[in-house]
Amino acid sequence: MTPEREARIKHVLNHRQAGLVMVMENVQDPHNISAVMRTCDAVGVQDIFILTTTLPRHKKFGKKSSSSALGWLTIHQYTDVEACMAAVKDRCSKVYATHLGVASQSLYDLDLTENIALVFGNEHAGVTEECLAHCDGNFIIPQVGMVQSLNISVACAITLYEAFRQKSLAGHYNGQTGLPQAQWNELAQKWKLFDEQ
Repeated sequence: MTPEREARIKHVLNHRQAGLVMVMENVQDPHNISAVMRTCDAVGVQDIFILTTTLPRHKKFGKKSSSSALGWLTIHQYTDVEACMAAVKDRCSKVYATHLGVASQSLYDLDLTENIALVFGNEHAGVTEECLAHCDGNFIIPQVGMVQSLNISVACAITLYEAFRQKSLAGHYNGQTGLPQAQWNELAQKWKLFDEQ
């Protein structure tokens, strides 16, 4: 590995955010999942939780959509809502779901500088009631069009970049690692091996 490549890996690791976690519940299209993975990598999300309760467990994701992002992320797959959300809440102080409901807030009214998990649901049915019961709040992305929905990968990108904006202003991307040191070390070793394949 060249010194330049090693420096790149350290730079990326130092900007990973332990306080920004993605949860995808029953997302059907593996290409949508892979597109979300690519955005997660771009904004420093390391941990992605994939929950499948109404679908078979995903065995692979759309390779072209992810553009190899999968190898740089930590994927946690669950088939049980309770177990998944317990693991998410062990890492995050707040959990917000995309859901159009009476109490839903605008994305731009959320404080995304906290340790947060963002939950996105199935392309057609959205986030399940069982999963919503574990969330601290719901949000929507403001829209003024006739079709009041966005593709999940687009919705995730908009949301993650708002989190990126808020966290950047709060100094979360100042070059200091946001990951626990043990995780940083483990990923550094794993990424070097991955990069050499």
